[in-house]
Order: sequence, then structure tokens, then C-alpha cells
Amino acid sequence: MLDVDNLPSISGFDPSKIDVSTPILILGGRENSLSLVRRFGAAGIKTRVSGPADCWGMYSRHCAEHFKIPHGASGAEYWNDLLLSAKNPQLHGSLLIAGSDLAIEFMAKNRTALEANFVFAHGDPKLQLALLDKRETLILARKAGVATPQFWNAANEDDLENIRDSVEFPVMVKPILSHNFIKQFGKKLFIIEKDFDELAGKVRLAWSKDIEVMVIEMIPGPDSQLSSFYTYIDGEDQVRFEYTKRIIRRYPTNRGLACYHKSEWMPETAEAGKKFFEGIGFQGLGNIEFKRDPRDNILKVIESNARFTAAQELVVKAGAPIDFIFYCAATGQPAPTFDEYDQQLTYWYGLRDFLAFLEMRLAGSISTEQWIKSLFPLKHVPPLHNIKDPYPSLAAFSARLDKTVRSLI
Repeated sequence: MLDVDNLPSISGFDPSKIDVSTPILILGGRENSLSLVRRFGAAGIKTRVSGPADCWGMYSRHCAEHFKIPHGASGAEYWNDLLLSAKNPQLHGSLLIAGSDLAIEFMAKNRTALEANFVFAHGDPKLQLALLDKRETLILARKAGVATPQFWNAANEDDLENIRDSVEFPVMVKPILSHNFIKQFGKKLFIIEKDFDELAGKVRLAWSKDIEVMVIEMIPGPDSQLSSFYTYIDGEDQVRFEYTKRIIRRYPTNRGLACYHKSEWMPETAEAGKKFFEGIGFQGLGNIEFKRDPRDNILKVIESNARFTAAQELVVKAGAPIDFIFYCAATGQPAPTFDEYDQQLTYWYGLRDFLAFLEMRLAGSISTEQWIKSLFPLKHVPPLHNIKDPYPSLAAFSARLDKTVRSLI
């Protein structure tokens, strides 16, 4: 049944006319899984979700069925049993959507077996895996003629010794595969300000956990120089949409997750993004992030993803229905289009942004007055809370409480 109050408003396109017979199964994700399940479910598409306890989409009233990965269990092993055994025939025929890096890895590595019973959007699994690899992403970018930061291999002691005299600080020790690093260390990377011995120690710490890393220069400048390009390229190399946004702040600054985004068309970011995806022969849903380097005023690649991102709700609320374009493209239906979107809408994590403000004020990079002014015109999209769908908020609070309790035991 259609949820009229929650149906997306798309200019020139009626979501109620979509053939919703292909169900959806979202694997992993947090904010993105929630945005997707709310919109698809409201349109009458049977949408299921599987992920760990902090996969918010599982708790939405629009989620038809959920499959929770037990605490401490391997997500890949759980999905292997869920999807590749004969235990759940009711899931067959579903369009699989990756909400996390782990899900991309699982779906790409098992693509042939999964295609026997599931529907996939456009995309080359080899390239999807390549974009998970942070070093390979930079190599691909350089081959496509797109600028990158300097980076160095750090696979063994010889590599460390070879870069001793060439590394210019500050640098980052960055994982090749982010999800493995985050699971182990609870952060995205290590930042080394000026000490080579500290750098070597962090690299060896990663090795001790069997995690591959590289060393990459840290582009100077504030987080507000970060911007992203989104696109979908179908099997005939037709571009279905283009969208850009930028970051206002992250927390912790210069290393953490974005806590304040703005929906904004940025032609230079779009041009660099198109050059990258066309240059590598990419198909499917893609996102790439850049940071402008103040030393040469050039946009340089930070990372790329072949999936929906945490800012998904900002994208669609701004008037860019990339979720329905994805669904229609994957199921062979006429898809909506858009030529413009809201240039003022923002995506705001209030508490984390306040913490970012405190950190920046202590560093002298923002005043209280500047922070308050930056919050206007108050066109904020919340990443989680929705009065008509409150259970994800309660589940998120419960998960945080459980995590805190576990850390104290």
C-alpha cells in the first residue's frame, strides 16, 4: 500500500506509476539504508534490510522484514548463509543494494553465484572492488588524468625505509580497505604531524592487525574545501544523473566524518568527477570526493564509492531522486530526471557539529558568531529523526547505550 504522506515529490514523475514488483534487499549501511527504506517502502516497494545492530534501516516502519547480523558475527559469513543457501527463497528476485563497503565487497566477490537468484544494478564488480581499495583508486585517478595527493606504499620494512627521506609531513597512515581498519581501530586513519618514528610505529601497528595501509600526504586547508560528485552510468554508457554537494564541517576536524553538508552544484567538481568515471570506464552508481589543494588550487581525489552514501537523505530531499533513478535503471523502467535541485538545503548532525565548533574555536579558526551565522537559513535535513518513523531514533539510542556499556565491561 502506498504511503501518500511519505511519497517523494519528483517534478514531472509520478512514483505511484512505478512497477514495484521487484522487491529490494539492502545490505548494511546506516543513514543511507534508512533513507532508502523510507522512500522505497513509502512507494509500495517491498524493502528488506540486513545489517549489524547500528543499521538504522532495519528499524523503520517501512522495512518489510529485517535480518540482523548477531553481535560479533562475520557479516560476510552471515550474508553467505542468508543469500547463498536454500534457507530464504522468499528473498529471491530481490534487487540487492549495498549500503556499506563490506556489502560491496561481499556482493562483488559473490556476484556470479548471487546473480542466479538476485537482481543487480549496472556495474563491474572488479571496478567496484578497485574503488574500495584506496591506493588503487588513486592509481586509477592518475591514469584518468585526475589529480591526487602524493602517496607512498607501506607494505613492508623496505617500503618504510625507502620513504624515510621523501615523506613530507603531515601525512596520514590510511588503510587500503577502510571498513577493516575502522572495525579494528574505531577511526578512519592515523594522522602523523612530523615524526617519522611515530609514522613507522603506526604502520607497524596496522601490520600487527593484518591490515594493509599506505602513507598519503595530508592536503592542507579546512574541511570546507571538500566536495563530492554523484552519478549513475547505465549499461549503454548513458549518464542518468549528475549531482554535487560540499562539506561545511567534519568532526573531529580534518579527520572525522562530515557533520554538516550542503547541497550545491559545483561545476568544477562535476567536471573532475565525470573525467574520473569516464576515464576508468565505470558503470553503475558512483560517488567521488575531492579536496581543493590551496597550494595549487587543484581538486584532488580523496576517495570514491560505488554505493549510496551517508548523505543520501540530503540528496533526495534537495530534489535529486537518485534512489528512484537507480531502481528504475536496474529494473528496466523509464526513470525520472532532474535538471536542478535545492542549492540551500543542508544536512546537519547537531551535536557533532557543536563539538566541531568547540574544537575549531579552541584552534582559533571560528568564532561563536561565525558558527551561529553558518547555521542559517536553517534549512536542515536530519539524518535520522522523523516523527512519523520514530523507531530508528530509539534503536540508535539503544545501540549507543549498548556500545557504551560494553566498553565499560
